Amino acid sequence: MTAAYGRRPIVVGVDPDPSKRLALAWAADEARRRGLPLRLVHAQGTPTRGYRSGEVRPSWEEWNRALHGLGNQVLKEAVAFVESRWPAVEVSTLLAEGEPAWVLREEARGAAQVVVGSWHLSRRREMFSSASVALPLAAHAPCPVVVVPEPEHITQQPAYFVVGVDGSPHSAAAVDAAFEEASLRGALLRALYVWHPPLLGALDEGAAVRECRRVLSETVAGRRATHPDVELHHEVVLGHPVQVLTEASGHALGLVVGTRGRGGFTGMLLGSVSQGVLHHARCPVITVPV
Repeated sequence: MTAAYGRRPIVVGVDPDPSKRLALAWAADEARRRGLPLRLVHAQGTPTRGYRSGEVRPSWEEWNRALHGLGNQVLKEAVAFVESRWPAVEVSTLLAEGEPAWVLREEARGAAQVVVGSWHLSRRREMFSSASVALPLAAHAPCPVVVVPEPEHITQQPAYFVVGVDGSPHSAAAVDAAFEEASLRGALLRALYVWHPPLLGALDEGAAVRECRRVLSETVAGRRATHPDVELHHEVVLGHPVQVLTEASGHALGLVVGTRGRGGFTGMLLGSVSQGVLHHARCPVITVPV
């Protein structure tokens, strides 16, 4: 990915809460590993929020001045955090007005990767709240999007990544990204093809599983030659893809999925599996577009 994206930065959305630094730490570590610049983005909304009905609101100038002062302080503290972690990483900042999802989507046009945090909002809040960033960003960004959950999860040794495979072009792109992430960290890679038997059962379940194994083997074959340093484990698992991938990634460094896979519905914001793991996975989730 580094060669393909040249010197495009790792972009990270900065949370105003200084206790929420896991996404910022992931982005800083990723920029250091790849030798890329890091761009810190803090997006501010509109002046109509945060006031009770009937309360006198400050003038636009007063609000704008106060908000910019607060935003600049947020970015200053974030820069200090990065510099204390990796002093050699090249850092730039952007204080922008607008909804965070829209601002980060615009920044994604020139990014190698966009990183955001997540507190695992309920499905209703994630789907309908304007505070939601992960879903619309992952659906529309032209680069990989990393959603880092809070609080921090516990990884397992030896370290590993998980990638979901279903034979679609999106999952092939996810496999490429997963191999690269595993290689950068000296981690193992678990490639899983999750077969969900139809409600009425398959006419020949054995043949269906053999076909899944064939697709899985063909998908990972060429990537092993490109990344011979990555120890690969691949298997076909029966079950629901979201449940299986979520459980498999419980102690992983990250879970990599395509933004859409086979069986999606036209008009959906994201594929059902990528939506599901964004809601339920406890490790960082990397969604990869074609």
